[in-house]
Amino acid sequence: MCGITGWIDWNRDLTMYPSILEQMTDTLTARGPDASGTWVTPHCALGHRRLSVMDPANGTQPMVRQYGENTFTIVYNGELYNAPELKQELQLRGHSFSTTCDTEVLLISFIEWGRACVDRLNGIFAFAVWTSLDQSLFLVRDRLGVKPLFYSYLSGQLLFGSEPKAIMAHPEFHVEISEEGLAEIFAVGPARTPGHGVYKNMSELKPGHCMIVDHNGISIKPYWKLSSKPHEDDVDTTAERIHELLKDTVERQLASDVPICTLLSGGLDSSALTTFAANYYKERQLGTIHTYSIDYVDNAKHFKANAFQPNSDAPWIKRMTEFLGSEHHFLEFDTPELVEALKTVVYARDLPGMADVDGSLYLFCREIKKHATVAISGEAADEIFGGYPWFHREDALNAGTFPWSLATAERVNLLAPDFVDWVKPEQYVKDRYRQALSEVPRLSGENQVQNRMREMSYLNITRFMPTLLDRKDRMSMAVGLEVRVPFCDHRLVEYVWNIPWEIKTSGDREKGILRRALRGVLPEDVLTRKKSPYPKTHNPSYLNAVRSWVLDILNDPGSPILPFIDARKIRTLAEGDANEFNLPWFGQLMTGPQLFAYLAQVDTWLRHYKVSVH
Repeated sequence: MCGITGWIDWNRDLTMYPSILEQMTDTLTARGPDASGTWVTPHCALGHRRLSVMDPANGTQPMVRQYGENTFTIVYNGELYNAPELKQELQLRGHSFSTTCDTEVLLISFIEWGRACVDRLNGIFAFAVWTSLDQSLFLVRDRLGVKPLFYSYLSGQLLFGSEPKAIMAHPEFHVEISEEGLAEIFAVGPARTPGHGVYKNMSELKPGHCMIVDHNGISIKPYWKLSSKPHEDDVDTTAERIHELLKDTVERQLASDVPICTLLSGGLDSSALTTFAANYYKERQLGTIHTYSIDYVDNAKHFKANAFQPNSDAPWIKRMTEFLGSEHHFLEFDTPELVEALKTVVYARDLPGMADVDGSLYLFCREIKKHATVAISGEAADEIFGGYPWFHREDALNAGTFPWSLATAERVNLLAPDFVDWVKPEQYVKDRYRQALSEVPRLSGENQVQNRMREMSYLNITRFMPTLLDRKDRMSMAVGLEVRVPFCDHRLVEYVWNIPWEIKTSGDREKGILRRALRGVLPEDVLTRKKSPYPKTHNPSYLNAVRSWVLDILNDPGSPILPFIDARKIRTLAEGDANEFNLPWFGQLMTGPQLFAYLAQVDTWLRHYKVSVH
């Protein structure tokens, strides 16, 4: 993986400003610690930071290829999992290759098929190609949005980057936020609306979209979206097809010239991916697969089961590592590390995020990076197959809002009244919900239940899943670790999207069809384990630390967050028993510690980025 950035300007000669491009590129060093490159022409400047995964010696970017009078230049962040097939087809069409990296395959695919090349790609990617003859830039983001891409377009000038920090490094970009951005922070939270960059004059290229930039301006259009059609396969055929797709996807994603591992929680999703990977290694005599898991100091002592987290992972991880014979690495973190990481991950995201869930993932990835460069992870299975509790709860299905926004009113009650009157956060969430529902591709003939479950699937795939993918990308790339997510293979997503809900829940179980597809792959007890989300710390020392942090913020008259919150109510919570309240929050329960950590992150973000409100 890598970091990409660039600058298009028709009104000046960019060769006169090489240091600006270098500043933008340098902000992405963590994403690409192995190499750096820039390419500057009068109206197009491209920058790249490289994490070497395939052909480390020859994959330097920006990569330039000359064809007749035309010059094509690419910067690319991602992996093409069908690069071997594309390369073979391109060779049959007369193209030659000087490297074994997928960057060259991608660039020559563009040269051969033009902008239509995106329809042939299987992978995770964000890339930009400059064509010299027509003076145009083509930007693309992968179908599910695994790889990020932000941009700012003002007065004929385009700035883009893998992360907002690359754009903010340009001296003419002002770090500002409007009421809409504030609504994203305080009402929507980490589940950022697709296309929104939160900052004023910054946007995100949506998943499955491409952009053309030329003298006429910019044009953006989708090249892929979910399409609804009748599902013709019976239950057994459906399970077989899912098994085939998942196995093929994992094996494609094991391609690497550097060490690779898997993240293993002992749950259904990570156990399945790890088993496919371990079997692949055994069949090809590639050695033992390395697996990694995360926990927290004294968590076993303080763990209390609830509907969101019914059991701890440790016994299940032991079960799977013994079943597979993997070389397991059990990583454990303590409160001081978690609290310090809350600041670090704000700088990684350029925004406040998912509090301790972000921090622990950052620490997890940092330790894995000491031994591996690529990891396989189980993100997206719950969104695609309907695994979350809210798919199966009447209150969530009938709430008339995003299932992760059930407690918007309670959260808004902690904000300053004047701020609420200005931003209108509850109305903002309602508008975003209506917008999402208007996009759902309907299927005629479906009954009310089937239609509602299609809506829920769409909301989860297009609104909630990008939150977790963004989190995984930013926390892992902050330490130069590439994480691959096989459940996001678009072939699998397209197929499962149209499976009727009664088949998805075969055996009257959440993700029943996936469990059926994995029969004979996993031990029976793991196959039937109830879902448990990403683990969080239950150590009371963490609550004490973030509570103290929030009280310090409240006691500082210069704290930038104070105009936005009801300090009196927050203080009452912080000085009382913060374990006495729980709010539904992004797939888990929002407890006192998570509320305080999020507020501390917002305050850190406002201070560090010197955000001005307009």
